[in-house]
Amino acid sequence: MGRLAGKKALITAAGAGIGRACAEAFAREGAHVIATDINADALSELKDSANIDTQILDVTDPAAIARLLAAHRDLGILFNVAGWVHHGTIEQCERADWDRSLQINLTSMYETCRAALPNMLARGGGVILNMSSVASSVTGAPNRFAYGATKAGVIGLTKAIAADYAGRNIRCNAICPGTVDTPSLQGRMSAQGDYDTARQMFIARQPMGRLGTAEEIAHLAVYLASDEASFTTGAIHVVDGGWTN
Repeated sequence: MGRLAGKKALITAAGAGIGRACAEAFAREGAHVIATDINADALSELKDSANIDTQILDVTDPAAIARLLAAHRDLGILFNVAGWVHHGTIEQCERADWDRSLQINLTSMYETCRAALPNMLARGGGVILNMSSVASSVTGAPNRFAYGATKAGVIGLTKAIAADYAGRNIRCNAICPGTVDTPSLQGRMSAQGDYDTARQMFIARQPMGRLGTAEEIAHLAVYLASDEASFTTGAIHVVDGGWTN
């Protein structure tokens, strides 16, 4: 039996990158995965698995979140992966960019956690994982003003939930990746105009001399979602190849 056998997990942004890798890893470990994404085509590309059900979800729609969580009252694991990266300093961050960053990166987690917690508590406990980043309160990254600010908020949200519910069998932890080779990163490198130079720039800041993989993040997520991490809550797990060491 897998480490997540008998558990139901809902994962946002599961159509690609880290979210997809985690959905597939959770399913391999025996979880019944509700894989959500705003992109129907991306969800259709998930590897066939009897343990994965797909569901369209716009994480900026509180009503859609409430409906989905109401349909899965037996949820044991909530993994908030959805995020958006704005490129630029505070001077280059228009109010619309700021608002979008807040809504996708932080408010969506408030909505999903608030919708999931009552049923988790009624069932005797649960696990919440939130995707933050090393570009947060861990460290500042150039041209990541809105992203870093909102991902720092994710850390605060995570620690607050962990403190409030530790005595009620709710564990809440955050994962802070460094630079991971995902479709999102590929798009950002291409947008720089010189893909090869941009890629080398991202690699150069990694002491290990390479980018991380989505699967490496998924391994940690499986552990944190499992009973093996039963004494771990409110923790910030940095996975960045030594970037912030």
